[in-house]
Amino acid sequence: MKTLLHPAYLPNIQTFAKIISEEICWEVEDNFQKQTFRNRCYIGTDQGKHMLSIPIKHVGGSQGRQKFKDVVLDYSGMWSRQHWRTLQTAYRTSPFFEFYEDELAPIFEKQHKFLLDLNLFAIETICDCLQVEMPENKTEEFILHPEKLNDQRVLVNAKKKTVVDFPVYNQVFGDRHGFLPNLSIVDLLFNEGTSALSYLKQLDI
Repeated sequence: MKTLLHPAYLPNIQTFAKIISEEICWEVEDNFQKQTFRNRCYIGTDQGKHMLSIPIKHVGGSQGRQKFKDVVLDYSGMWSRQHWRTLQTAYRTSPFFEFYEDELAPIFEKQHKFLLDLNLFAIETICDCLQVEMPENKTEEFILHPEKLNDQRVLVNAKKKTVVDFPVYNQVFGDRHGFLPNLSIVDLLFNEGTSALSYLKQLDI
């Protein structure tokens, strides 16, 4: 049975563990909801857990709900440059930042019009880094209670607490803040590098 997931922005480790271990179908026909991992992620900085949030162009109230695939990115504040600089500052001393820097930079250099396209491009880029295939299946209609799919869309909810036991790995600022579990996949990639895939495979999800 395929697993139904939202294409999140630089998905967290739990979500990426599913991407690499299960047959994924991307939910692309749902409505956009605020305060989800659709347009935010968390990384580890010298200040602790830090959120990277993508600004979007909001539609007027008269238009009602907006589909996720129609959400347009707002580049007026140059958020993409800020996100990349924040990642550089946070992870430049990590063991594998320089190893993946050139591969990940295009995520922040290429200006996509739609949030969905950015998220899928970012996931594909990280799949390339992990040397796994990018899932291609997408939904063709929105189904609230799908019977033929393992519905894991709840993982996009930024307020949902995870019950997964995440083994500790070395993080750049671990000596200051302790281990921060289930951050964005880029945290695992920069800190664990070629061992990141093995880490994902051992998670009990």
